[in-house]
Amino acid sequence: MAALTEGQRSPWCEVVSLLKFAFITSSIGSIAILSVERLIGMPSTRGALFGAMAAACLISWVTGVVFGSIPVIFNWVRYDPAEMLCAVFWESSYLDMMTYILCAFSICIFLPVLLMLVCSVRNAASFFSSNRHTSDEEGDLSEVAPLLVACYMICYTPFFMSELILLGRMDMTPAPDWLRTLSSMMSYLDCCLNPLIYCSHQNFREAGLALLWTRKPRNLELEPVLTAITKTDLSM
Repeated sequence: MAALTEGQRSPWCEVVSLLKFAFITSSIGSIAILSVERLIGMPSTRGALFGAMAAACLISWVTGVVFGSIPVIFNWVRYDPAEMLCAVFWESSYLDMMTYILCAFSICIFLPVLLMLVCSVRNAASFFSSNRHTSDEEGDLSEVAPLLVACYMICYTPFFMSELILLGRMDMTPAPDWLRTLSSMMSYLDCCLNPLIYCSHQNFREAGLALLWTRKPRNLELEPVLTAITKTDLSM
């Protein structure tokens, strides 16, 4: 739509910018949670650990919405032809830009990335120190966490670089057009790769197919099921 209409206009522009921040933050938060799950093992759905992970997923979404709403509230959002979508532009104060970028990177990016790296290193160390390198049992969805981490870091590196370049320029001029275009295209690439990575896991495929095509049968007669055998002593 942006290519055909030569830009995006309000309120669609603000919605796109807000959702972009929410998706980036929720994605890296979810990958960090999968990395923790891979390290400690799959938690029970009735345990406190499972509730804590679900709360962490919710917090990552809320954090992304909060940081995505701030540029909208202060009217920092406008269409960027280089990125082919709406982005944040700074025209008023370098201090505002520095404060926002540092807070966003520290809370939304640095902490999850640090968590992913620590968990990845510990998982690798435990893998090489263990005698059981292979397992016949199908593991949980956290098995795809290393591939998700690698793809996320590669695809979003141009975006992080463009933001750091902006932070280092006192005149608040944005990063080069080619880098902003590359960051946008790589972000789309990550969105395309994620479903393929998840679907490479057998349990995820089975659960997805069950949600799409499984239907409960109606008005079917219940067949008798053998539940117990009672042995009768006939000797007198």
